[in-house]
Amino acid sequence: MDSREYIPVKIFCEYHHIEVSFISSLREYNLIEIISVEKEDFLPVSQVSEAERIIRLHNELNINTEGLDAVLHLLQKMRDMQGEIAQLRNRLRFYEP
Repeated sequence: MDSREYIPVKIFCEYHHIEVSFISSLREYNLIEIISVEKEDFLPVSQVSEAERIIRLHNELNINTEGLDAVLHLLQKMRDMQGEIAQLRNRLRFYEP
C-alpha cells in the first residue's frame, strides 16, 4: 500500500473534528470507501473531497446518515439528467436551421 494514496481515518477525523464512528457509518451506507490494513482504517486520497462534501452536508444542514444517502443519490441523478439534457440539446442543434 502506497502511503501517499491513503490517509489514516483517525487523522482525517481529528482534522475535521468528527467522530470515527461517523466515518464508519458512511462506510456502512457505501457513501465512501475505506481500506482496512492491520486493524487500521484508511481513506483513499481520491475519496477525500467526497468525504469533505458529505461532512459539510452533515454539519451545515444537520442531515443524518440516512438523509445523506438520499441527498447524494438525488444529486447524482440530477447530474446525470443535466448531462442527458446537454446531449439532447446538442442533438437538437444539428436539426435547427
